[in-house]
Formats: sequence, C-alpha cells, structure tokens
Amino acid sequence: MKTLLAIDDDVGIQKQLKWSLTDYELVVADDRSSAMQQMRRYEPMVVTLDLGLPPDPTNASEGLACLAEILQHKPDCKVIVITGNTDTEHALKAIGLGAYDYYQKPIDVDVLNVIVERAFKLAELEAENRALKQSNVKQQDIIGNSEAILKACRMVEKIAPTEITTLLLGESGTGKEVFARAIHKQSPRSTKPFVAINCASIPDNLLESELFGYEKGAFTGANKTTLGKVETANGGTLMLDEIGDMPLSLQAKMLRFLQERVIERIGGRSEIEVDVRVICATHRNLAEMVADGSFREDLFYRVSEITLNIPPLRNRGQDIILLAKALLHKFNGEFNTSIQGFTEDAIAAMLGHRWPGNIREMQNKLKSAVIMADNKFITAEDLNLSTSNSPIALLTLRKVREQAETQAIRQAYNLSNGNLSKTSDLLGVTRPTLYSLIDKYKMVDLRPTDADALVTTQESTSDE
Repeated sequence: MKTLLAIDDDVGIQKQLKWSLTDYELVVADDRSSAMQQMRRYEPMVVTLDLGLPPDPTNASEGLACLAEILQHKPDCKVIVITGNTDTEHALKAIGLGAYDYYQKPIDVDVLNVIVERAFKLAELEAENRALKQSNVKQQDIIGNSEAILKACRMVEKIAPTEITTLLLGESGTGKEVFARAIHKQSPRSTKPFVAINCASIPDNLLESELFGYEKGAFTGANKTTLGKVETANGGTLMLDEIGDMPLSLQAKMLRFLQERVIERIGGRSEIEVDVRVICATHRNLAEMVADGSFREDLFYRVSEITLNIPPLRNRGQDIILLAKALLHKFNGEFNTSIQGFTEDAIAAMLGHRWPGNIREMQNKLKSAVIMADNKFITAEDLNLSTSNSPIALLTLRKVREQAETQAIRQAYNLSNGNLSKTSDLLGVTRPTLYSLIDKYKMVDLRPTDADALVTTQESTSDE
C-alpha cells in the first residue's frame, strides 16, 4: 500500500482519516518534529497537513514552517493543506510556498479521497518523467540513468564540441547510431547534414562508389556524375558504421581521406577537398583484427583518437524498465493501442533476461507484445520471456539494498559522532530498528554496548 502521512494534532481527525482513507497505509504526526521524523522514515509521496500545529495551534506559523521544511527535504512531495472554513488567506499562502492543494474543514471523506488519489497519480507521473529525463536533457534520445549510461553521456558532452575522430564500440543493437547523432546534435555542425553508411550492408565492389562517388562514364551504367556519402556530408558529420567490415583494399583510401581530407571520385582525376567530422562504429574487436592482419594498424589509430564504449543492455540495471516504458509509449502511438504498463512477472522477466540482441531485441519483443496483448498490462508470456531467471534479478536488488542501508547507517553514525540515539533520528528509524539492522548486516563495530542498552531502557521508561 502507498504510504500517506497525516500531520494533525487532533487525535479525532487522525482517527477519522485512518478509517476513511483505507486505500493507503496511514502514518501520523502531531507536530513539526515528529512530522520530519516520519518524513525521513517513510519518504511519503503525499502528505496531508493541518496548518494549526503546536506550539501555535491558533495560528498558521508552525504549519507553514512545517510545509517549508517538508518541501526542502522532499521537493517532489505533494502536500495537501487542511484548513478551517475561514482560513483561505493562509491556505493561499501555503499554495504560494509550494503546497499541492488545500482542503477546508469539515472533512468530506469522498472529496478528500479524490484529492489524495489525484495527488498520488501526479506524483507517480512526475517521478516517471524525472527518471526518463535524468540521463541528460540534451540527449533526449538516450534513455537511462544507470552509472554506465551516465558515464557515456558525460563523454558525449565532452567529445561533441571538438573535431576529434571518435570510435564507438558496442554490441549490435546497443544504439551506436543514437550516440553518433547525439554527438552531432551537440556539435557546432548540428545544423549541417548527418550522413551514416553501414560498411557491412554494401557489397565490397560497390562500397567505394557509395563512399566517394563517381564521374559520368566511369563504368558501365554511370550515366551521370554522382556524389558519394563523404561529399554529401560536407560541412556536417559522417558516420562509418561497422567499419570493422570494410574490405582491406578500401582501407588505404579511407586512411588517405582521413589524413588529408581529400577524395577522388571513381573515374575522376582531380582531388576534391571535403570538410567533415568522422565518427566510426563497430561491434568487432579492432585490436584483434589488427593483430591478425585484417585491419590496418595505421587506420586503427586514425579512427580511434578517442573511444566511447556503449554498455550492453544487460549491464544497465533499471534502465531496462525505463526503456521498456518509453518504447511502450511509442508503440501505443504507432499502433493506436492503450496498453497501460507491465505486470510484475513481466518486469521480473525483463530484468532477468540477458538481452543478447540489446535494444533492438527489446524493440521487437515489445512491438509484438503491444499488438498481441489481450489485456491492459503486458505479461512475461506476451513478451515471450521466461520468468526462471527473475530470482537472480531479485537477489541482485536485495544486495543493492543491503549495500545502500549499510552505507547510510555508517554515514549517519559518523555524523552523530557514534551516538546511536542520534543516528536513529537522522535515519528516521527507531533505535530497536537500528539495532536490528546493525545485527542483520553484522556491523560488529557499531553494536550497542551494555551502557547504550541501559540508556535506551531508561529513555523508553521515561517516555512511557
């Protein structure tokens, strides 16, 4: 259940909210201090806040201060301010400070339920949009926020303003052309042509004419002078995709072009100067090809002035789900369907799948699933994926959580100078919960001493 925090010092109102908002896990607080403890503990997406909080329940100063502190801690939180019938002025001031909405007493359960439900839906949509855009606003076609993809995006930002010849390395289907276009779009040549040619898709005897063009009468069928891809890209960017498949006989001419920035059309006698930025890409290991003599060493060093490694989809963690949602949105538009999302088994199956075909494989599976799905949510069966590997993904997520919690506990412990009571407050958990986590993760150096246990017992007795 989604967690809803209700901040109100009136026990009667707390009980009313608890029995009326039954679709949510309701946690309560009765003042600003306890409210912030609950915020740190539960990180709720939606909060209801009574502005009349102690020690100034007849005024709104404490409630507005609480609102400001909540939004400072969690700016994306949706705070619904609850006010008295005649307290419109303070309600509007709360909206100005960043509150999501306000509601005037007495409480109408049906109306409040609608407001809360709408707040949760908006918070979820905003969270999903942030995740989709988090990678980089400039690179709208590159979706993801994993460390591997963010590192690649940072390299794109640094490479783009330069003229350095770039080699993109990555498995088939990882999106090498998408990265090449991102470099072009952020470069000073962005308004000029971007031209891509796949060296593996064109027969060896035609590749040279495709690249460099030919003069009229150069060979049978050459009825007119035709520009090649290199000249077509003049002033812009030329992408040589799968350069590892370029025949050895053509590599020498490519090397001369890269060094001198001049070409000769087939059948021509004059040199033609061209001004292009070159980006190369391949799924092959060029260093091994140099060693076995199938790729020129001098050309290898010329095309790899800087190398950008594009991670395979299986190494991108939760990016898999972000990409799947983005593709689902795209295919819904293409096929005029209204699939709403994925079932839990589909998400687990996608996280556990190895994706040997990378993003291209995901596109194929999702396109088929969108067309064939019988329900509003795509299942693992719709994707033709096995769920047998999903426990591996779950174990990995559990390990990530353990590492994150351990790091957070140690950081709070250090900030509190070893005081476990202050550590638990910083973390937003009770002392028993903190002790349980310390034992769970075998953090022997943080275990409470007998003196700590005695203090905890005395504090608990005092509180009672």
